[in-house]
Amino acid sequence: MPLNKNILRLLTFSGILSWIAMLIAGYLHRFASIHQGNAETYLFLAKLFLIAFIVSIYFSIEKIGNQDSFNILDVLWKVFVTGLVATVVSLSSNLLLTLLKNHEHGRNPYFLDTLYLINVGLIVTFLIATFSVWKRLILYQKTKWLIRLWNIFEYGLLISALMMFTNIELFNGFSLGIWGSLALLSMLLGVNLKWVAYLNFKQKWKSILLILLIALYIGYFYTILNNYGIEFGFLPYYNVLNIITINGLYIFTLIYCVFSILVVLFNLPTSSVFEQKLVEVFNFQKLSQSRNTGQNEDQVYEILLDSTVSVALANAAWLDILDEHEQVARTLYFHTDQEEKEEILKAVRKSRLKQIPSSAPTRMTLQNRFTAELKHELYKSIFVIPIFVQDQKIASLTLLRDVKEGFVKDIIDIIRTFVNQASISIENYRLMDEAIINERYKEELKIAKRVQDSLLPKRLETIDELEISAFSKAAAEVGGDYFDTYKMSDSRLALIVGDVSGKGTSAAFHMSQMKGIFQSLVQINLSVKDFIIMANNALATCLDRTSFITITYLIIDSLEKRFEYARAGHCPTLYYSAKENIVTYLEDNGLGLGILRDYQFSDYVDVRHTSYQHGDIWFLYTDGITEARNRNNEEFGYERLKTFLEKHVFYSAEYIKEAILKELHQFCGTSNLEDDITMLIIKVKGD
Repeated sequence: MPLNKNILRLLTFSGILSWIAMLIAGYLHRFASIHQGNAETYLFLAKLFLIAFIVSIYFSIEKIGNQDSFNILDVLWKVFVTGLVATVVSLSSNLLLTLLKNHEHGRNPYFLDTLYLINVGLIVTFLIATFSVWKRLILYQKTKWLIRLWNIFEYGLLISALMMFTNIELFNGFSLGIWGSLALLSMLLGVNLKWVAYLNFKQKWKSILLILLIALYIGYFYTILNNYGIEFGFLPYYNVLNIITINGLYIFTLIYCVFSILVVLFNLPTSSVFEQKLVEVFNFQKLSQSRNTGQNEDQVYEILLDSTVSVALANAAWLDILDEHEQVARTLYFHTDQEEKEEILKAVRKSRLKQIPSSAPTRMTLQNRFTAELKHELYKSIFVIPIFVQDQKIASLTLLRDVKEGFVKDIIDIIRTFVNQASISIENYRLMDEAIINERYKEELKIAKRVQDSLLPKRLETIDELEISAFSKAAAEVGGDYFDTYKMSDSRLALIVGDVSGKGTSAAFHMSQMKGIFQSLVQINLSVKDFIIMANNALATCLDRTSFITITYLIIDSLEKRFEYARAGHCPTLYYSAKENIVTYLEDNGLGLGILRDYQFSDYVDVRHTSYQHGDIWFLYTDGITEARNRNNEEFGYERLKTFLEKHVFYSAEYIKEAILKELHQFCGTSNLEDDITMLIIKVKGD
């Protein structure tokens, strides 16, 4: 890291020094022209220092870009800020020129040259910053063909820069050919806008605004260079608009702005990422349903290999299946073989590995999961991830791509989701087989409980202003209750509580399917209504006709101080409003998931939204609480639950959880309840 900082400082210093040298060469050229001296030598030096300035700025910006984590809106914002700063300084210099236009200093050619070169420096810096960001966006999901096309474009810009030192006129046949080639390459590269698909609706509008402002900056700077000093009869000693490279940068950046705005606008109604996420959901379902469809462990490995290859756009892959001693028993291949595998493993040993963090600390070893850049004839990047069952490594998945940095964070997260679900499916097979061999019914319940416990979150995600406490307990070995949270952003949190119809292992497995659907759909950043509709569509293909799932789904937005919610046949949410100092049940309608399995279901989705403030409480629960009975066969009931919360609104979420459990046990007269109970208590922290 210190070496990188030193290189960056050196490049920045080189850029400043080149600009100063270019300014001095300009002064000397101006002086020689006035006194009939040899001005051509100084013009040559000015051009040379201009190229040095462009190269220094380009590599310094590239260096900064490589150090930053890549976020589309962040890099667009940085270009916008760069353009804003450049515009403000440019306007300030032009204002100074206007104020001095009637003064002799305002018409001094050396003074005008200085202001002109200040504008040139600002404009070149902005164009190169924009060029660098457009490059990163174009190569967001790169291919060999795209990299080659980009390299041709950069070489074309380099050739056009060297033409500064020739006597070729700007508009002769050769120059026009270079112009046309750069314009054509700009259009070919400009259609590479895959990054657009990874923006949600709000982010797309932000990107349109930022790119539109960047385009306005480009137009403003071109006008400044084209009209600079005309009212004073001033001619710069060398007009940079006569440089094909500068014009090429203008053309390329402007074309990409136009293409980006048009594509983002057309992608607002629909987005290809939505279709991609649906594919991921169905692949996830395929893995989670493998037991129900009669597939075996080998078929799970095949599904996993096919699904991950499809998602990662991998060119080749293999899956090593290990025996009980963690030795390779057999291997599944995709577009590769044993001989090529050995060559790649040799290349891996010579490569620098980058570790991928795991959620399980005991599995954090460099040999387990990593990415690396390969020095191989066919493949340039590799990603390796193991498959564990109960802390035993049972397989290792290897994916290969023919481009560098081929595995971005989004793809890695999806692959890990598939691998985790595959490990759960394989664990189900093995544990179920073991249960059948030993004591079928008893062992089946133990296995299902273990699986279900692993599916319920051990740590709830939250946002700063919320405190959350959760509890879930099955009346028997396993149950059908489910809860989870997902941090959609720093200010938005999604929460879900669900209850599967029926009891026992079938309810537990349906609960695991609900978890898979939640974890997949919540990442798409859907609205509450769209989430419930999509969840119903997904469950319609895997639930038997006699089963359904009730849920309450809630999104809390701390930035806007609002929450949006809906329930699908679930118990009404108990809500305390600190502003009104009352406890009420949120009144909304809804039909359980899986009851209606066609388009009519959307008519029964009732979404509500309202604001909240500090001290507010949401009490989400399953019917095991309200339907708990005492020795007189009386239910605990909704009214008793409401009264309880009214007495405890000033306590913490954790205290409320412990208090309601104590209240239930005292009411029922026993610690063993007849039904599954689950609760999720969310309280907004005080000022």
